[in-house]
Amino acid sequence: MTPPKKISLTRYLVEQQRIDGLIPGQLRLLLEVVARACKSISHAVNKGALGNVLGSANSENVQGEIQKKLDIIANEVLIEANEWGGHLAGMASEEMDAIYVVPNRYPKGEYLLLFDPLDGSSNIDVNVSIGTIFSVLHMPEDDRGVDEGDFLQPGNRQVAAGYCVYGPQTTLVLTVGDGVAMFTLDREQGSFILTQENVRIPADTQEFAINMSNMRHWAPPVRRYIDECLQGQEGPRGKDFNMRWIASMVADVHRILTRGGVFMYPWDRREPNKPGKLRLMYEANPMAWLIEQAGGAATNGKQRIMDIQPTKLHERVSVILGSKNEVERVTSYHSEL
Repeated sequence: MTPPKKISLTRYLVEQQRIDGLIPGQLRLLLEVVARACKSISHAVNKGALGNVLGSANSENVQGEIQKKLDIIANEVLIEANEWGGHLAGMASEEMDAIYVVPNRYPKGEYLLLFDPLDGSSNIDVNVSIGTIFSVLHMPEDDRGVDEGDFLQPGNRQVAAGYCVYGPQTTLVLTVGDGVAMFTLDREQGSFILTQENVRIPADTQEFAINMSNMRHWAPPVRRYIDECLQGQEGPRGKDFNMRWIASMVADVHRILTRGGVFMYPWDRREPNKPGKLRLMYEANPMAWLIEQAGGAATNGKQRIMDIQPTKLHERVSVILGSKNEVERVTSYHSEL
C-alpha cells in the first residue's frame, strides 16, 4: 500500500485558501509566521539546560507571577517574528502589561494576535509538556489606530485559534472555523506535516482533569460533580472515572482532543473576587473554540465561554471544557443553585 502523501502546513493553508476560501491570503501568511515562531520556541525548549534556558528569570509578569527564562524567550520570539508583517496591526501577550502595536511601515494590518507564549511554566524545569496558545481576531473596520479596546472582542469573533504543544513530539493544532487539524513537526524536513484532520471529541468520557488539592475551596456544583465521579460504579454515574492533571492547560486539552475527557479550572474561594484563574483572551477563548470545533463544549459554569464579552485585556475566567455531555452536566449543576 502506498503511504499517504505528506501535506505540509503551508500546502494545507494554501489549499484551504484556494479551494474552500476559508483562509484569506493575509491570514494564511500570519498563521505561517506563528508556526515558524512555534518551531523556534520548540528548538529552545528542546535544548533545555544545554541552552541555559531553564530556571527563573527573576522577574514578574503583569499577573505578578514569577517568569521563567523560557517565558521571556518565547514572548520575544513571537513578537519579533510578527513585528514586521503587513498582515498584523497589533499583538497582546499574557506576559505583557500593554498591547504591542506593530510598526506602521505597511498598509494597516487586518488582524490582531493574542497569545500565551509558554503555557505550563511550572513544568519547564521538570521536562513535562508545555505549549504556546494563540488567537487571531479581525482588526475592527474604520479604526484609525490600535488600542486595547480593539482586542476586547468575544471569542465567537475569532478567525483562527490554536496551540503548539512541546512534548515527545511538537504538535501544532489549528482551527479556522472548519474543524480541527493537527500537524506534527518533522525535524528532518523542518516543517509541520498534517497528521490528523476532523478531530472529534467523544461526547462521553471516564476521565476528568482538575487540581484536587483545591477541593476544599470549590463551589458546591464542582464538588458535587467530582464526588459523583469518585463514587464510581457504586455511585449515581454508574461507572469508574480516572483523574488526569498535568498542570499545563495545553497538555491537558491536547489529551482531551486526542481521546476525550473534561478539564476544569473553576472559581474557588481562595480569591473569591476573581471569576477564575485562567485568562479569557489568551487561554480560554482559543481553547474553547478548538474544543467546540471538535464537537465538545466549553463554559464558565453558567454560560458559553465564547459568548463572554471581555472588559479588560487580562480578564480571568472559570473554565469547564471537553466532552460535551460532561460539560453540560457540570454546567447544569451550577444552574440548579
